[in-house]
Amino acid sequence: MSERRAAPTVGQVVLGKRLQELRETAGLSREEAAGVLRVAAATVRRMETAEVSLKIPYLQVLLDTYGVAHQEAAAFVRLAEEANQPGWWQRFHDVLPDWFSLYVSLEGAARIIRSYEPHFVPGLLQTEAYARAVMEAGTIGQSEPESVERHVSLRMERQRLLERADPPHLWVIMDETVLRRPVSTSAEVMREQLDRLIECAEQDRITLQIAEFAAGPHPGTYAPFTLFRFAEPELPDMVFTEYLTGALYLDARREVAAHLEVLDHMTARAASARRTREILREYRARF
Repeated sequence: MSERRAAPTVGQVVLGKRLQELRETAGLSREEAAGVLRVAAATVRRMETAEVSLKIPYLQVLLDTYGVAHQEAAAFVRLAEEANQPGWWQRFHDVLPDWFSLYVSLEGAARIIRSYEPHFVPGLLQTEAYARAVMEAGTIGQSEPESVERHVSLRMERQRLLERADPPHLWVIMDETVLRRPVSTSAEVMREQLDRLIECAEQDRITLQIAEFAAGPHPGTYAPFTLFRFAEPELPDMVFTEYLTGALYLDARREVAAHLEVLDHMTARAASARRTREILREYRARF
């Protein structure tokens, strides 16, 4: 039987969906695909929905059955082998919910990360003190010291992807609320965080924009969300949006296109990257 994982990696999720698309394009039902493998239809379904790892021998047979060209099939198998490897975040399984494990996987695999954040500095740009203050306020649903410290450690570990030799391009639009909302009674926490944002705003692979109050409402006002884009053509864009007790991962073209359009509108209306650096310095001067 295929090996079950506690939480899928981004590759398993995306490749599973791609495998489903290939089967449907070939005009085969899950039952017919399962017949080729001599397994239950549920096995094919679990591969397509990333409930299990992508078993390479099964995958090779299916790709051949679906008429996938040799070169494309070989690339697909290589991606599957990489996707089946457990991520570094697995050691934080005690505090990392399954629904967020996929987010961390997406983050590490993405070439471009575009997000809108109306409430707090994005996790990838938070200082340790800022992250601890946010978590101690109970925004993760619990505020026990040991749990908070584990969450802070996870967040700091996630930030290492920005230190890679070839990091993703992080493009963030933050509401001005983020700069105005105090997260701690200590002014030093916000001073340090603003210094960090100013430093990040100068980096080539990070683009920061502030959605100023004066610009009025914008189409992204409803909730925070993140759009992931990958270098591999086999991996389509995906959107993540979070709610109180979980999250949604969207990959339908219509939904992804709608979020991309909103991001483009917000980018045009928000303060430019240069103006954002000025805004950050203005806020820093107040502390």
